[in-house]
Amino acid sequence: MATNAVIKDNNFELVSEFMQPDAKKRLSLGVAAQGKAYNIYKNSLGQLILDPVRTVPASEAWLYENPKALASVKQGLKEAAAGKTVERGSFAKYAKAADRG
Repeated sequence: MATNAVIKDNNFELVSEFMQPDAKKRLSLGVAAQGKAYNIYKNSLGQLILDPVRTVPASEAWLYENPKALASVKQGLKEAAAGKTVERGSFAKYAKAADRG
């Protein structure tokens, strides 16, 4: 795996020195752990990287599985943030028509 795919910021700080695992080979991360779930990466030197992850609801996973759709959404968000929007009026009548069925 490419390093830049995992490491998004090279500014690491030492959180704790000389931690040793307990009898069950566990390390307490304490305040260093910000997320609830992690991908764990290990290199040939035994160095570990914990990459915080979140789960995506199954009903939304299709977007992340479709690179073209995801790129389109990201482009739209980028354009909206830049103020590149066009007022199209209300779409309420279409929502009501969909409710009927």
